[in-house]
Amino acid sequence: MFYEIYANLHNWEERNASPAAPLTRAEFDERYTGGGAAVRFAITVDGQVVGNCLLVDEDTLARHASVGISLTMDSAGQGYGSDALRVLVDYAFTRRNLRRVHLSVIASNERAIASYRKVGFVEEGRRREHCWVRGAYVDEVIMGLLRSEWRSSRG
Repeated sequence: MFYEIYANLHNWEERNASPAAPLTRAEFDERYTGGGAAVRFAITVDGQVVGNCLLVDEDTLARHASVGISLTMDSAGQGYGSDALRVLVDYAFTRRNLRRVHLSVIASNERAIASYRKVGFVEEGRRREHCWVRGAYVDEVIMGLLRSEWRSSRG
């Protein structure tokens, strides 16, 4: 299932900084399942895996990390991503003792941006015309969430 998500060329640009290209199963296995420093979780609904989310590039001195999330095409837009991101953020702040999490998203991915805002992420900056997506340059939006903001939003 993870290979299906990562090899999907339809939304490649939303997930990768490299040009869209076919991804073989062997390349996927080498790139994404070789361990490394990422902490990965499967997203399940009624016992079915519908995506994954991860913490990556953790800075143990400054106490921050990047977050990422991917869903199957059929699962997008149903709230699963927001729910999974809430759980991941809780894990990052309470179990990993991070003080900040951040992500980047292309500006045209309005559904993802709305989901990130629901979880509490705020826009921190923008790289203008930074990404090449389906024949046009688009902005990359940088979003972040501080542990103090997260605590406040929880009441």
